[in-house]
Amino acid sequence: MKQSNTQLGIFYTATAYLIWGVLPIYWKLVDDVPAGQILAHRIIWSFLFMICIVTITRKSRAFLTEVRAIMTDRKKRAGITLAAVVISLNWLVYIWAVNAGHVVEASLGYYINPLVSIAMGVLFLKEKLSQVQILSFALAGVGVIYLTFSFGVFPWISFVLALSFALYGLLKKTVDISAMFGLTVETMIVFPIALIYLFALPNQSITFDWSLSTTNILLIGTGIATAVPLLLFAFGAKIIPMVTLGFLQYIAPTLMLIIGVFMYHEVFTTAHLIAFICIWTALMMYMGSIYATARKTRRRQ
Repeated sequence: MKQSNTQLGIFYTATAYLIWGVLPIYWKLVDDVPAGQILAHRIIWSFLFMICIVTITRKSRAFLTEVRAIMTDRKKRAGITLAAVVISLNWLVYIWAVNAGHVVEASLGYYINPLVSIAMGVLFLKEKLSQVQILSFALAGVGVIYLTFSFGVFPWISFVLALSFALYGLLKKTVDISAMFGLTVETMIVFPIALIYLFALPNQSITFDWSLSTTNILLIGTGIATAVPLLLFAFGAKIIPMVTLGFLQYIAPTLMLIIGVFMYHEVFTTAHLIAFICIWTALMMYMGSIYATARKTRRRQ
C-alpha cells in the first residue's frame, strides 16, 4: 500500500510539473492580450474556480473558519497578504516574460529558485548548509555572474522569478494552511484589485465581453491552468520523499527551456550554455548531498 501511495504521489507531482512546464504554450495563445490583463483574469478566474472546488468538496464551513482564524491573527494576516502580492508579481513577470520572448530566461529563474530558497532558509530560518551545499550555491552564483558579464545586463527576469517564488515559499511557512484554502484566500485578497484593474481604471481595453471567442475561453481557462497543477502538487508532495520531490521539480524548467529554444527559436548562446552547466552542476551537487543525508538518516533508523 505504501509503494502504491508513493507511485500515486509521483504521478500527481510529475503531472503538476509537466503542466507547469508546458504553460508557456498556453500563455503564448493569448499573447495579444496585455500581461496585466492576463494576470487580472488569472486572479479572477482562479478565485472563482477555487470557490467552486471548495463548495463541491463541501469544505465551505471549514474554509470560512480558516478565513476567520487568519483575519484574527495579525501575523497570519500579514503573511498571507504579502504572499498574495508576491505570487501575483511572480505571475505577472512570468506571463510578460513568456509573451515577450524570454522563455529561456524564465526557465533559468526556476532553475535558480531552489538555490535562492536555500539562501533564504539560511538568512531567515537560520538553517545550516553543508560544505557541498555551500559550494553548489557558489557555483550557481558563478553561472549567473558569467551570464551577466557576457551580455552586460543582469538577468533580472530570472532573478525576479526566482526571488519572488522563493519568498512566496518562505511566507507560506508563516501561515499553516492547506494548498486549497491557501490559493483561495490569496486570490480572494487580490480579487478586488484585479476587478478594478479590468473594469474601473480608465484607458483599459476590455478584452472580455462574455462571447465564446477563443481568447475569452482561454482567459477563463487561466483559472483552471493555475489551480489544477497546484492542487496536484499539494496532493503528491504530501506522500513522496523530499529527495524525489527535489528531482521532479526540474521537469518544469527543463520543458520550458526546450520549448523556448526549439519551439519558439529563442537565442541560446554559449554564455547561456556555460551558465546553465554551472547551475545544473550545482543542482546535482545539492541534490546529491540531500540524497546522501537521507540515506544516512534511514540507516540510523
